[in-house]
Amino acid sequence: MVAANREMAAYCFDTLVAHYNSEDAPPPAFDEGQHPLFVTWKKVVNGGEPRLRGCIGTLEAQYIITGFRDYALTSALRDRRFPPIQAKELPTLECTVSILTDYETASHYLDWEVGKHGLIIEFTDPNNNARRSATYLPDVAAHEGWTREEAIDSLMRKAGYSGHITESLRKSIRVTRYQSTLFTLTYSDYVSYVRETRGAAPSINGVKHVNH
Repeated sequence: MVAANREMAAYCFDTLVAHYNSEDAPPPAFDEGQHPLFVTWKKVVNGGEPRLRGCIGTLEAQYIITGFRDYALTSALRDRRFPPIQAKELPTLECTVSILTDYETASHYLDWEVGKHGLIIEFTDPNNNARRSATYLPDVAAHEGWTREEAIDSLMRKAGYSGHITESLRKSIRVTRYQSTLFTLTYSDYVSYVRETRGAAPSINGVKHVNH
């Protein structure tokens, strides 16, 4: 099984840096494979808790080199919840790459473990018969301190359901649980990685370099 690693996260930084520099990213230092994947960008300000800055991925297996390249940019620049990440923000960023594995159909909406499983929910909106779906990666519920029921209710809101949440509606949800491997790389660790492997720190148009 392919596990998320430093080279994948560095490639996401490479891709974003190359975008700002209007050049091609260096070739990736990991092998090709086919897996569902996500790219998450968070921003650390004044040593505080990292704040989400963008997170987009795919629940369908795809070639991971193309996938990380595409979703590194999509999550950084086109997550509709946030304005596009600017080059000047790079020194405050950390990137988490996730590779999703072990998809299983849960027997009911509580048939999963906080901190172990990510979730995909699918249900029919009783107000208009619309099909709704949403996902949370495995670390979300634990990070938020939610119970399983709270996570399910939050996912229903994320899916766009605004009506009353009843027990019968919860029981109607189809839940697919999955696991993931992930790797988080801060910008300063990325700079160190580039120095180690390429002999010089990355340069970004319009960004003052961080000394280490």
